[in-house]
Amino acid sequence: MYENALCIELKDANLSFRQQAPIPISYRQTVVGDYVADIVVEDWVIVELKVVREFDKIHEAQLLIYLRGSEIGRGPPLNFGKTRLGIKRMVLTQECRRLQGVDA
Repeated sequence: MYENALCIELKDANLSFRQQAPIPISYRQTVVGDYVADIVVEDWVIVELKVVREFDKIHEAQLLIYLRGSEIGRGPPLNFGKTRLGIKRMVLTQECRRLQGVDA
């Protein structure tokens, strides 16, 4: 429901997006599977939607996996589980990618 509503807003704002976008995950230069991101906007940001009381480390870890597995490297998890929208900005820097052995 929230995802579809956000996609309507993105469309009205003339932004390109992919809903339920597969992100291939590699191990030793071989694709071993896909994670599915809720929304990828303009091939620039991954938006992960949650409906929880509070963001937990597991939610951050999930988005970090998407950021590491993609060429995108930035994205906010959005939490619709409170009376006020919760947003947490997450960016995987080039330095983090280098230290983790992820190609930038």
